[in-house]
Amino acid sequence: MTTQIDAPIKSVATRTATTRLASIDILRGLTMTVMIFVNELAGVKGLPWWNYHMKADVDAMTYVDMVFPFFLFIVGLSMPLAIAGRLRRNPSLPALWMHVAVRTAALMVLGLILANADGGDAGRMMLPPALWAIVALMGAALFLNEYGESPRYATLHRWLRVVGFALVVVMFAIFRHAQGRAGWRESGSWLHFSYPEILGLIGYTYLAVALLYIPTRRWLWAPFAWFAMMATLNAVTAARWVTFPQRIPYYFWPFSNGAMASIMFAGIVTSVIFLGAHRWQSPARKTVLGISFGVLSLVAGWLLTPLGISKIRATPTWSLYSVGAAVLLFTALYWICDIYGKTRWAFFARPAGSNTLTTYLLPDLWYYILAAAGIHYFETRFGYGWAGVSYCVVFTAFILSVSALLTRGGIRLRL
Repeated sequence: MTTQIDAPIKSVATRTATTRLASIDILRGLTMTVMIFVNELAGVKGLPWWNYHMKADVDAMTYVDMVFPFFLFIVGLSMPLAIAGRLRRNPSLPALWMHVAVRTAALMVLGLILANADGGDAGRMMLPPALWAIVALMGAALFLNEYGESPRYATLHRWLRVVGFALVVVMFAIFRHAQGRAGWRESGSWLHFSYPEILGLIGYTYLAVALLYIPTRRWLWAPFAWFAMMATLNAVTAARWVTFPQRIPYYFWPFSNGAMASIMFAGIVTSVIFLGAHRWQSPARKTVLGISFGVLSLVAGWLLTPLGISKIRATPTWSLYSVGAAVLLFTALYWICDIYGKTRWAFFARPAGSNTLTTYLLPDLWYYILAAAGIHYFETRFGYGWAGVSYCVVFTAFILSVSALLTRGGIRLRL
């Protein structure tokens, strides 16, 4: 679907839930930009405390701690549009659930590659860990790339996917852990599943939210109720009134303590407010609803501060503050980008917003290429102070530029 970037206010007001807003891609692209920057900044020392993730034993949060919640929020924001579009193309519910399962599995596989690569045993695998990661990621890219529907190259595209799938299977089969890595199992053991990296966490949360949202998607009130229920689960878990979510692995209880699911449901609520088929269709009324939801989330987070403020502990204040900030930012972008049609300022971020998975994997692929080549120049020369910050800015621009080039060249990974 295309977006009418320069459409007048009247056309925006009459859009339906099947329309995609420019503000969604721009919010996604801005989040990707900040993610690339802060991930690189994590290795730079000598900066003020608010440039880093807060430790688990500190009741505080920084802007860095809000990047992951924004990803969850954007997945929820896009989910009603994606599901409605898929059901229009194919109304089969079994096919929809198969898509959910495949997408979840793909996110988990990518997460496991990134989470385990650094701990590989080169001797047992007969491959350096960095090279193992490169081959595994390239295999995943071949499988997930959007090749188009040209019948002329259909056979080639099919074989590229088969080769990509086989590469991932072989890399997983040969993986073995190295010895002496803290938090890992014994030397020679297989993949470690306890932490599936950010992509895996998004995959588990996507599955959990889909289990609740898809059967109730026709009910306007359902996303609001599920959001409130997940936020409540988060609060009672943080208060230690219930403890079972902390003892059950993600693959048995993908809802975890409710924090991540509540953030994703907040994205669905925001999508319903701005794109839902309700009677409040004017931009002004949508804005009032959006701002009210954002402010109420911030107030609820403030009231729950006695339960702690921590990304690591996934406390309700962290999740609700992140929700409030995401909703208010999206509301502002809705007016700037969709009502007034001002989108050119976001030129640097839009390719990342439309080709997100490719952009997400590029920094990791770059790190593994440098590691495989034995290049440590950048981390030793730009690891402190403002020199490090400057390098992070340049690195972010470099990754965004590569993403834009790949997007123009037709390299686009889709789940």
